[in-house]
Amino acid sequence: MPSSAKLMVTADQLAIGDVPADAPCLFVESHDSGFRHEEVMLPACPLIAIGDRSGVAAKYADVVVPNAKSAEAILESIGSNPATAQVIVELLRLLQNLPCEEGLVAESMAYGLLQGSSEHLAWLDQSRGEGTRNGAGSVQTTRDSDSLHIQLDRPEADNAIDRTMRDNLAEAFQLAALDDSITKVTLLAAGRSFSLGAELSEFGTTRDPALAHQIRRRTLPAIWALRCGEKLETHVQGACVGAGLEIAAFSKRLTAGTRAWFQLPELRMGLLPGAGGSVSLSRRIGRQRTAELILTGKRLSAREALGWGLIDEILD
Repeated sequence: MPSSAKLMVTADQLAIGDVPADAPCLFVESHDSGFRHEEVMLPACPLIAIGDRSGVAAKYADVVVPNAKSAEAILESIGSNPATAQVIVELLRLLQNLPCEEGLVAESMAYGLLQGSSEHLAWLDQSRGEGTRNGAGSVQTTRDSDSLHIQLDRPEADNAIDRTMRDNLAEAFQLAALDDSITKVTLLAAGRSFSLGAELSEFGTTRDPALAHQIRRRTLPAIWALRCGEKLETHVQGACVGAGLEIAAFSKRLTAGTRAWFQLPELRMGLLPGAGGSVSLSRRIGRQRTAELILTGKRLSAREALGWGLIDEILD
């Protein structure tokens, strides 16, 4: 794989499409003054700006990294699944101009596209047999006057979200969205972790991408989490990964314990965040930070998440 230095381009090159067609990503200097010209075309692959966020090129880029070392790290991560990375950044660019509900449709279709990709199928072959399989999970829902309390309750599996929990969450959020007498919704989780994300053993059970899209459109908790988001307050502890983070990010107020950590590992799976996270995260922390979290697969500590604006407060 070429180094980031060999994948450097200028605004002038982008304007005329004079860039490598098969590059996993491209890099620009964040202070490339050529980006003042409106005719600059973004490449299909991720565009990474190197330098500080005040540079004129930084606002065009999909991700901004501070230095060459960080550039090499993100190049290595993207290089593992470059076709997936391309779909991710192109979706995030589109979401900037779509209402959130329409964005969820676009996210689901992009996710379905990747479900049939060679990169995801390769991951499925390698990960066959993985997953917790500790029995069906549950979601506890209680009503207290005008408040609805929702708790993920599968602590033995670190609250990995299986089909049963997915459906329970969708029902709970739907109730919260449709019942005007509910003015506050709290989302918590039992055990040491908020959620490790979707149950891995259930990946690949629906191989038809179009059918999988139809199922998501009927069952995705994010559809209703979005509609009750102004009522929703969530507190997370320990791991907050994948689908767990994607759902939590719809909250009007999101707090975390001191030992909480956050991660979106979908790129290595040949997928993108498909539980609503492409919408919820980009709305909460912006397109570039969302792309950085996905394309690097990095873990954010609670303090880093607070600095990014991902959470609102750290609480014991």
